[in-house]
Amino acid sequence: MTKTSQGLSPALIALMSVATGLAVASNYYAQPLLDTIARAFAISPNQAGFIVTSAQLGYAAGLFFLVPLGDMFERRKLIVTMTLLSAGGLLITASSQSLGMMLLGTALTGLFSVVAQTLVPLAATLAAPEKRGKVVGTIMSGLLLGILLARTVAGLLASLGGWRTVFWVATVLMVLMALALWRGLPKIEQDNHLNYPQLLGSIFSLFIGDRLLRTRALLGCLSFANFSILWTSMAFLLASPPFNFSDATIGLFGLVGAAGALGARPAGALADKGKAHLTTTGSLLLLLLSWGAIWFGHTSVIALIVGILVLDLTVQGVHITNQTVIYHLKPEARNRLTAGYMTSYFIGGAAGSLISASAWQHAGWTGVCLAGAIVSLLGLLVWWRGYHRQPA
Repeated sequence: MTKTSQGLSPALIALMSVATGLAVASNYYAQPLLDTIARAFAISPNQAGFIVTSAQLGYAAGLFFLVPLGDMFERRKLIVTMTLLSAGGLLITASSQSLGMMLLGTALTGLFSVVAQTLVPLAATLAAPEKRGKVVGTIMSGLLLGILLARTVAGLLASLGGWRTVFWVATVLMVLMALALWRGLPKIEQDNHLNYPQLLGSIFSLFIGDRLLRTRALLGCLSFANFSILWTSMAFLLASPPFNFSDATIGLFGLVGAAGALGARPAGALADKGKAHLTTTGSLLLLLLSWGAIWFGHTSVIALIVGILVLDLTVQGVHITNQTVIYHLKPEARNRLTAGYMTSYFIGGAAGSLISASAWQHAGWTGVCLAGAIVSLLGLLVWWRGYHRQPA
């Protein structure tokens, strides 16, 4: 059982949303700068794509090995400690002199920035049951806004002081956020008698024993793979003819994605009302259609913007619905449910980055869009097979 000294106030929701967005943003500052970083280290675009992949693999490892600790230890101390360690990874990246050092920094940042995923189940625990989906939707909007606005901020800061400036500033912000979380979060003790190996083993037990969790985790994996397929290679597209955009201009496309993310906030409230099937089906269909507009983006900025809006709206819609649904399963195991689901989610993101970089290298923007469409079709197939077998 969870013991808290206070409830979930609007101010606390705002703090947790900002903290979640800032933490996860740490993994995405590099994306609009990949072309610049590739030139700085004299590496190929395919090699530069490993920077994104290392962050996401680090995040996936943190999700599995660190997030379950939220069901074991006092959460405020855990959250603050992980925030400070994530800042340490950013510091390594900012001072890196080689690709290897940068990969180490981004992997460490990814490992500890899973603090975002300890905040989400914490919010779900503190929220009233009838408002849980709405609260999760708000916190998850903060998370996706962090992912997307990271690109805009990175592009602007890089244009002012070079790509390293982005990571110096991010380091300072994470330290300041750690202080704010220490002051703002309630002290939350866990009454859980499982040891660490048992805690990790219980994640597998949850997966084996619950078809709903498996289905939702696979949907999350495939939808976030779509997200990474688009955003990993888009910097290369926009830095090339006929666009030849600067880092700052490329970063501004994150604002488009942010608008799409905000549009998905009602998905949690709809799931609270028993409409999870509707939001999932509609989102997956629109996700597939978005790749048509994205493909035309190789010559039309307007088409690309439309595609980005729809893709980010639908990916976030599926994600919010997934989390709202799985948090109803076992309230006492929300961190472990998050660990299992989000590990699958970010493995999809890492795979999407690899697929995207390889598709761009070998087949250009057409290859990237074809890969995205195929992954979207796989998501629809998974949902079609599981639709009549799963509760809402």
